[in-house]
Amino acid sequence: MGLLTEGINEVIATTGRNAAPMGIINRNGVLHMVLFRGSHTAENIVRERRVVANFVFDPVIYVRTAFDDLPTDAFVSEEIDGTVVCRLRDAEAWAAFAADVERSGDESIVVRLRPLKEEVLGLRLHPVNRGFAGIVEAAVHATRYVKSRDPWLGRLIEHHSSLIRKCGGPREWEALELLERYIADLTRE
Repeated sequence: MGLLTEGINEVIATTGRNAAPMGIINRNGVLHMVLFRGSHTAENIVRERRVVANFVFDPVIYVRTAFDDLPTDAFVSEEIDGTVVCRLRDAEAWAAFAADVERSGDESIVVRLRPLKEEVLGLRLHPVNRGFAGIVEAAVHATRYVKSRDPWLGRLIEHHSSLIRKCGGPREWEALELLERYIADLTRE
């Protein structure tokens, strides 16, 4: 199984019909995820002890799944060793993992992942795009910003937004517009 590279791999994790951007940490072939308590993803992984990593290169999906739910038809069921898991219909590749809690703290849970199955469905070449990377970074900061209103996070979002405007294309610009709407709506409450 070799879809994940050394370091932190950004994927869209699915647990049942829930999807969220997550980082899978690969250090010397040992796989982990750090989950924030209170999230649907954390609750589902602790309960089901399974997670699917979806390899998706659509910046809009990263933003949408950071703040909202996808429609039911965005998911496909797969059976692995008698257990049904869900993956994203439009994923280029996916990998399913067993997930066991290694450490549990007040704010986060660390789970160790064990590969169960992976499949490449329609991999395409994706040149490095700083606009896409900026969306991933801005979305990570935004999920924390809407909870804390930390001005430093706001400045980081603005920094990445300027890179997205400069380096991205139409899909990244659409994702940025969506991200800005989510931030405005969630910080207004």
